[in-house]
Amino acid sequence: MINEPAIERNNPLWELATEYLSHLQFERRLSNNTLYAYNLDLKKYTHFLFSELHLTSINSIKASHIENFVKDLNNAGTMDTKSDFKKSSTIHRLFSTIRGFHQYLCQLKITKNDPSELLMPPRLTRKIPTTLLVEEVDKIIQAVDLTKKYALRDQAILSLLYASGIRVTELVDLKLKNLMMDDGLIRVFGKGRKERIVPIGKIALSFLTLYLKELRPSNSRKGKSQGILFLNHRGGKLTRMSIWNILHENTLRAGITKKVSPHVLRHSFATHLLEGGADLRSVQEMLGHSDITTTQIYTNIDKIYLKEIHKEFHPRS
Repeated sequence: MINEPAIERNNPLWELATEYLSHLQFERRLSNNTLYAYNLDLKKYTHFLFSELHLTSINSIKASHIENFVKDLNNAGTMDTKSDFKKSSTIHRLFSTIRGFHQYLCQLKITKNDPSELLMPPRLTRKIPTTLLVEEVDKIIQAVDLTKKYALRDQAILSLLYASGIRVTELVDLKLKNLMMDDGLIRVFGKGRKERIVPIGKIALSFLTLYLKELRPSNSRKGKSQGILFLNHRGGKLTRMSIWNILHENTLRAGITKKVSPHVLRHSFATHLLEGGADLRSVQEMLGHSDITTTQIYTNIDKIYLKEIHKEFHPRS
């Protein structure tokens, strides 16, 4: 990450980038995590153009300059990590950020020049996500130490993550008013503040009901809850890292050696639905995917699993 505020202040290209970031924040209402990634990308991009290539005008930028920027990052390993840069999804994000920036400037008629127009990012390769067996999910939830003060909360969190497939950022933002307990539903606000309704099932509902009855009232009296569903020991909002820690601790207690994150529970939710016969469009709706091709990755998991079984056990594999 570049820490040269003086250079940024004197960089006219960065000034244009900050206008674009404001547009993304206030008009397109992108999530904080997405804005943070765009900010990093544009800071590196405009810094390279200004400090390395000595460009001061948006009209001076050519496609070759963008290609040199990407090549420079790849060679120097100046993304978050060099290995991370080699992920095609990270490269695609970088191209998307730069292309969106130049398209925005053209739409406002700040420039007629779009050097990113003809650039093609590398082909996106999709990694098959890690999933858990149903029995493994149950083990993690049952591994919660019931002698601990926040056991009911932790069970409700783990159960809800798997039962609904919501993202960890969506979970920490859940409020009491988002619950439709009588119908077994929750209202979720996902990327771009898009609203969707997701069923949570009887088991998660029972854990959630117990938490709301036995633990949350005493926690919320500390006066910092602001209607948030899951609270920390101070009565305030949990962080994403807190959720990671809760899951990590109970995965270890369950004796599961897979690398498990909240997103693995989301992957498992989608995979188990499709294995049970759910249609792809319904799963797409519940996950909050804007593009069904993102959901389709889960249809490949069964095929890969079958190939692995065949390779391991068939004498002619």
